Amino acid sequence: MRAGLATFFAMAYIIAVNASIVADSGGTCVCDSTADDPICLTNQDYLLCVGEVKRDLVTATAAISAFGSFFMGLLANMPVAIAPGMGLNAYFAYTVVGFHGSHSVPYQVALTSIFVEGWIFFALALFGMRQWLARAIPRSIKLATSVGIGLFLTIIGLTYAEGIGLITGSTATPVTLAGCPPDTKLEDGTCPDSTKMRNPVMWIGIFCGGVLTSILMLYRIKGAIIFGIILVSIISWPRPTPVTYFPYTPVGDDSFDFFKKVVTFHPIQRTLNVQEWSVSSYGGQFGLALITFLYVDILDCTGTLYSMARYANLIDERTQDFEGSSIAYMVDSVTISIGALLGTPPVTAFVESGAGIGEGGKTGLTAMSSGICFFISIFFAPIFASIPPWATGCVLILVGSMMVAAVTEINWKYMGDSIPAFVTIALMPFTYSIADGLIGGICMYILINTVVWLIEKASGGRIVPPNKHEKEPWTWRIPGGVLPPWVTRLAKGKKDFWRDDTSLSGDEVHSDGGPEKVVHDEPSKGSQEKSEKSEPEKLA
Repeated sequence: MRAGLATFFAMAYIIAVNASIVADSGGTCVCDSTADDPICLTNQDYLLCVGEVKRDLVTATAAISAFGSFFMGLLANMPVAIAPGMGLNAYFAYTVVGFHGSHSVPYQVALTSIFVEGWIFFALALFGMRQWLARAIPRSIKLATSVGIGLFLTIIGLTYAEGIGLITGSTATPVTLAGCPPDTKLEDGTCPDSTKMRNPVMWIGIFCGGVLTSILMLYRIKGAIIFGIILVSIISWPRPTPVTYFPYTPVGDDSFDFFKKVVTFHPIQRTLNVQEWSVSSYGGQFGLALITFLYVDILDCTGTLYSMARYANLIDERTQDFEGSSIAYMVDSVTISIGALLGTPPVTAFVESGAGIGEGGKTGLTAMSSGICFFISIFFAPIFASIPPWATGCVLILVGSMMVAAVTEINWKYMGDSIPAFVTIALMPFTYSIADGLIGGICMYILINTVVWLIEKASGGRIVPPNKHEKEPWTWRIPGGVLPPWVTRLAKGKKDFWRDDTSLSGDEVHSDGGPEKVVHDEPSKGSQEKSEKSEPEKLA
């Protein structure tokens, strides 16, 4: 239970951060755009609707995290909590739907793609294809995906509407330094030179939410991230201050009225079961979103679950797998589809579960305790819905810094691996799209390595890159075949096909796949005499 509490405090920030990011998509709100305000930045009615969507998403995020984490512990016996994933929520809000619904895929259609993706993921986990798909992607692209998403989260945390407001778009350059008070911004969205870096909420976010949180993390203080968020929020809640999150405007008054309730249950109203199944007119975008959600979720969930299982010493060195791995993926996939019904992006395993494992959590009781904590947080929706974006902006930057650490594992020695990886990393933040980065990196990998292979075959093996031996090996094959062991045992006619052949200690496996119990009798006199032989005789 102590470990579960540690896991909850390490990842409780997702309730506020996920609600803030996904609410930027506008949800089900309809923007009556004008020439002066094409994405409804000043439309009070639209902003009030977005505020309501954010409250719905606070409840939805806490509810789906509670459900998924509890059943991950109950059914898979894993000390890993799950919640809507960072990176996936940003891709959902800013690439698929777009800020305030500015892209071609509506919020409802995007949720439909997530619902379908969850059940596809379930089928892949059930029939063992998940492992094959995870291996089919080159290792350099997998690592680059993590790094690119980290930079993508960083640029979101630095921008004006979603983070601390340190940078903004520009006319002469793609981005420029910002940090000015909102009422001093020019018509093109930039800041006058005289007011740059003068916004007090930005400095509160940097020092109290960024620097202080970094120091606490440096000393491994549990709950460092949530502590920084709470500190910045408390500073921003009083109304008559220049850094208040509740200005005397219709939107500020509405948010403050909800905040004063403190403890209440906010029912999901605008994002509950709003899927749109008429996707024919969104075919290309719907398919791209579906494939990207599936691919990123498979890699993210696979990498996190295996790393957490290894950290908890739950990996079987013989099979390089952990007990209940298929059940864990099935729980994650079903939770994805249920979360889509509540209006949230895909859930995934959280690396912050390592905080609970470090406290000694080794079983599913850890995840179940975290799920109960998430359930309790549902009734504190007014608190989580009132956390300002400058309180979570530095959290995105810190999470990005941790994800970028994977860059050292990329094979930079061979250009056939390094160039596609770099293209993936660069395109994700600079195109503001995870999907574009993945497509660019995979296409570059296929193009470069196919050309090298063709030249080598055409020259009879005489023309090859000088350091081709440093290329990372790649294969689509996996040990034991594509199908999972239970399918193989079922095909052989084994009645208890769900049971591993070597799961029972003291069993030996027949050639036909059936276990034979070995009887351990008392050692006979002859065996005792043999045991008394000298060491050289034993070796012989």
